[in-house]
Amino acid sequence: MSQELNKIKALFQKLIASEAYPFPEKGQRLDAPNQRGVYIIITNRGSILHVGNTPRGKNGIHQRLKNHLGGSSSFTKKYLSGDGSKLRKGHSFKCLTVVNSRHRVLLEAYAIGVLCPRHIGLGWHQNP
Repeated sequence: MSQELNKIKALFQKLIASEAYPFPEKGQRLDAPNQRGVYIIITNRGSILHVGNTPRGKNGIHQRLKNHLGGSSSFTKKYLSGDGSKLRKGHSFKCLTVVNSRHRVLLEAYAIGVLCPRHIGLGWHQNP
């Protein structure tokens, strides 16, 4: 097994073991890091809804999750019918900051393969 694969597996374990944060009520501040990384969105029933990473954006994970809440992401448009506020109804997220862009992409791909989220970023989804 390659050293890089071992690194990605270790990052995945850190992501899975990280604390789950609820999406905030309307008017409350989203508590997420401003660094780039990988995140998992979890339904109110505990299943994995979406896995994403932050390839760009100066405010990293915080900005990306805020985009989802505001309905300005393809995930929100395609899976939540444009209504990001649905995430406020008991959904949560886990995240891990990852500086290396290659590691971010590999971690996202690995997490998608292992977790099989309901939505993947190809426009395909299974209704909840």
